[in-house]
Amino acid sequence: MPDLERHGDIFVLQMDSGENRFVPEMIAGWNAALDEVEKAAAPKALVTIGTGKFYSNGLDLDYMMNSGDMSGYVSSVLAIMKRVLVFPAYTVAALNGHAFGAGAQVALAHDARVMRTGRGFFCMPEIDMKAYLHPGMTAIIQARLPHQSAHELIVTGMRYSAERALERKIVDRAVSEEELLPTAIAMAAEWAAKAHPVMSVLKRDMYPRALAALDQKLEPPS
Repeated sequence: MPDLERHGDIFVLQMDSGENRFVPEMIAGWNAALDEVEKAAAPKALVTIGTGKFYSNGLDLDYMMNSGDMSGYVSSVLAIMKRVLVFPAYTVAALNGHAFGAGAQVALAHDARVMRTGRGFFCMPEIDMKAYLHPGMTAIIQARLPHQSAHELIVTGMRYSAERALERKIVDRAVSEEELLPTAIAMAAEWAAKAHPVMSVLKRDMYPRALAALDQKLEPPS
């Protein structure tokens, strides 16, 4: 379960479960935390962060293949992306380590990203796994990144260091480990006063295609 703490106007959601894959307990924890932040009075903003080597390594593939409800499991992770994408307060992902697959996509759903230097990569590894992306996952990447960066991220499976991710406009800042959380909190605090339900409406109006794609049922490609 992720932990949620409040530092002044800023809520910090911290994942501390090894690779921080999106197992049912992690999904439930995210939803509970997002509910709590939504209910809180403004000014407010949200920072999310992992621990150790991982921000999030994405889907739990073993669980997904053995759950008996692959579509339902994937939909529950897509629902997290959707909530973050249109969250009614400013959101910042503090990438302390690896952000792979669905972990990278959840990070992209945030309003901004800051990544630590010296450890961790940002990567969409599906090309190397010979796996396809749900249309909603592709749509988030296309909606939040410049076209060439989105193309490179999806098609090559490149592992981006913080510096390379900054160059490709995947993240907004690249800082040392010591600066990571303070920087993320400062970035979020700048816009905490803007938190309001209308922020969610404005975001929904910006990303109608991505939102529609995230609602699609998981089906194998024809």
